[in-house]
Amino acid sequence: MIKNAKVLVLALLLGAASCSFTTNSEDPGKDKVLISLISYVLEKGHYDAKDFDDKFSEQVFDDFITALDPLKRYYLASDIKEFEVYKNQIDDQIRKEDITFFDMAYTRLRERMEESKKIYEEVLDKPFDYTAEDSIDTDYENVGYAKNRKELKERWENQLKFSAIGTYYDRIQEEEQKAKDSTGYTPMSKKELEEEARKTTKDSYAEYFEFADELDRDDYFSVYINSIVEEFDPHTTYFAPVDKDRFDMQMSGQFQGIGARLQKKSNEISITEIISGGPAWRGEELEEGDIILKVKQQDEDVATSVVGMRLDDAVELIKGPKGTVVTLNVKKKDGTIRNVAITRDVVELEETYAKTTTVEKEGRKYGVINLPKFYFDMQNANQRNAATDVKQEIIRLKEEGAEGLVIDLRSNGGGSLSTVVDIAGLFIKEGPVVQVKSNGAESEILKDKDPSILWDKPLVILVNEISASASEILAAAMQDYKRAVIIGSKQTYGKGTVQNVYDLNRWLRQNDLGDMGALKITTQKFYRINGGSTQLEGVKSDVVVPDRYSYIDIGEKDLENPLPWDKIDAADYKVWDGYIDYEQTINNSNARMSQNQQLQLIEENAKWIKSKQDDSVWPLNLEQYAAKVEESEAEAKRFDALRDYKTDLVYKSLPYELEEFKKDTVLKDKRQRWHEELAKDVYMEEAINVLEDLKTNNIRRGKLADVRE
Repeated sequence: MIKNAKVLVLALLLGAASCSFTTNSEDPGKDKVLISLISYVLEKGHYDAKDFDDKFSEQVFDDFITALDPLKRYYLASDIKEFEVYKNQIDDQIRKEDITFFDMAYTRLRERMEESKKIYEEVLDKPFDYTAEDSIDTDYENVGYAKNRKELKERWENQLKFSAIGTYYDRIQEEEQKAKDSTGYTPMSKKELEEEARKTTKDSYAEYFEFADELDRDDYFSVYINSIVEEFDPHTTYFAPVDKDRFDMQMSGQFQGIGARLQKKSNEISITEIISGGPAWRGEELEEGDIILKVKQQDEDVATSVVGMRLDDAVELIKGPKGTVVTLNVKKKDGTIRNVAITRDVVELEETYAKTTTVEKEGRKYGVINLPKFYFDMQNANQRNAATDVKQEIIRLKEEGAEGLVIDLRSNGGGSLSTVVDIAGLFIKEGPVVQVKSNGAESEILKDKDPSILWDKPLVILVNEISASASEILAAAMQDYKRAVIIGSKQTYGKGTVQNVYDLNRWLRQNDLGDMGALKITTQKFYRINGGSTQLEGVKSDVVVPDRYSYIDIGEKDLENPLPWDKIDAADYKVWDGYIDYEQTINNSNARMSQNQQLQLIEENAKWIKSKQDDSVWPLNLEQYAAKVEESEAEAKRFDALRDYKTDLVYKSLPYELEEFKKDTVLKDKRQRWHEELAKDVYMEEAINVLEDLKTNNIRRGKLADVRE
């Protein structure tokens, strides 16, 4: 995260104003304090602060109601009409710390949800008539609210019938197949299957409402706050305390606890995964499927029952600081009950971190580094981060004699800006990497100041439509320097903004109301060294290849309230002059890709996916439903060949990882699956082809051409 002068001034402003946001036991209005504090931070600190006016109010109104009832199966049209009294008043309510509109919408939603519980149970107690000429439109955005309870019940009947018909159809197919495969097998009757489908649907909705019942007022107030802050831009977000913890975990790739993923079902909290390398994994006493009954801390005499407890609350009890002991009372899969004591530790989420492999072609060895995100620890800059890991992996690849490198940034959503600068510096001599601009201030150029180059051999970067933010900075810098060939979608995601996360508690002089959470706020925009923003436009690949996202509205430009594209002056930088026939290599790759039958089929598949996405009307007549499913399955068979594609490339882990496999079979299995996926990856295949074209003997080392753009 960038902390320039503008951000520091904001911190000073907020610190000086902390007396305005005092909470104590005599003022129980935590929600009012929160909304006042957040509105102040937004007005003073956002890159492009909006006015709290009637237009803003209308947008918040629409977004909040949609967030509460996206399928329009709770509120009645009369409810919306009643709420609309406040449609132009939310801006005034924000200024007055008035939450009347929220209270009304929230209270009414809970009432309507209780009514809906009776509806779904009543509807699912009776058989559906699958011969009727019914249909449902799943484009809920264009469906109005029910005019009365009768119409609302009809809407629920349609929705429940749609939920059940899929299960019913699938079970009919399964029973018919069993009868074909097993001589003498008597398939279940359609009456039995219809009843089973309704029961499955009923159980599913019971779980849904069980989850909904666990949400409390604070959860819904967080939705309201986010309906306000997201009007400023799509990436300004309020984090309730538990959400802030999750965000920190995602960005750092680690947390302190026992190393197990949990799930709640039917009031029971069970273990769904033991995280490789964590304390629970090392202890070998817990297993997937174990049910946690009680939790006892090391300084407590009595264990706390977690049966029926909210999942988030149970997680809070189980996680804790490194070195502390927690004892879990668990019911094993064989029915026995045991106490398992575990010493908490730092748990690293392996899927967050960079991973590396090698591949050989035509007698040359190449390296591949997959980087899922630009991770870093917001609390401790000295902890593991993406830049130090990538540097270490490159050193290992050099030791293995790799002659080219692919950095895979596909679906990398971004992360730390500072790690991007550090990673870019591994491939260039000292120079600018990205420009950052605060509102009303001169742009700041973030530079690599290390004149050494760790990797001076061929470089390819893979991207797609979901490569965003920090991924786009690295790809753009390498493209502007002509240091790497960018292979991927027509353009990347298009997020050209910088966010800072502020702990809201630090601005309170006194706080007796509990954790106020944090606000992630857009404070800056970043620009390429050539002056252009990546906002909305993203990075356009040198070699454009289709993928399954090609025709889906998935980028920044498809979100609500994105900041606009603009341009500033270019920085002074020197284009890498290490390649011979750089442009010709790109032309060769584009020519290969245009003739690649696998890519042609991928593009056809992308168009088909888009057509299915736009097809929102489904029949609820079984014969018509079956005909539509079978037609779709027949069309889909055209794309079975996509799964059959295989290259002749073989990927191998580095020696240090092979040693780890001896004690960590889970990691070994994960890497094996990854290598199998790479062997079927047409994009990676082409990346290796490009590295081959940019082979080492075409590198002119140390020659740089002066350029000012």
